[in-house]
Amino acid sequence: MTRFIKENSLSLFFLLIFLLALFGQAIAGQAKFNDQQLVDDGQPVSVWRYIASSDFAVDVAENWQSEYLQFLLFILATVWLVQRGSPESKELGKEGAESDKDQMIGEHARPGSPSWATAGGLRRALISNSLGWVMGLVFALSWLAQSVAGLAAGNAERLTDLRDPENWGSYVIGPEFWSRTLQNWQSEFLAVASMVALSIYLRQRGSAESKPVGAPHGATGIEG
Repeated sequence: MTRFIKENSLSLFFLLIFLLALFGQAIAGQAKFNDQQLVDDGQPVSVWRYIASSDFAVDVAENWQSEYLQFLLFILATVWLVQRGSPESKELGKEGAESDKDQMIGEHARPGSPSWATAGGLRRALISNSLGWVMGLVFALSWLAQSVAGLAAGNAERLTDLRDPENWGSYVIGPEFWSRTLQNWQSEFLAVASMVALSIYLRQRGSAESKPVGAPHGATGIEG
């Protein structure tokens, strides 16, 4: 068990703080929701009922879709685009999908390579793009979940105000949906741009996301 924790400590650490943050969001969100219920002469709800509500679902989904969009775009952009001096970029001159030798596929596969890396056709194409496909799928599902949950939450509010409910099509082209969506997107894009640019000149000793402390500012694609 100790060895498993050590070898997977990075994933386990972020999974733990994700769960803690999600729980904290549920507690804080329930308190905010119940405050509004009292203002509207409604009944407070339990934390479990709040977690099952569209209000909680839309807040979670809109954050997830923006995060996975960020990673999807970063994964795809770094295939073709480079940034001189950044460890988040490939080395200059290696733009593109690279050769089979560089990617260790087909006859260039090594012992321990995934079995599909040695195959051809569809299996090789799938494993060669599997990270992007999965990130894109999670983004699409999260975006859909956000739109459905947001519609349900918005219509509940509209009915409280004695207004007619919206349909899904009207909601996803409306200002409420895109205001929430673009609010998250712009922060994710700024965070990526900051990481790419700041890592040219700044260092974090021992981090895989930083260049070695003594590496030149112009060194590209080198991680500590």
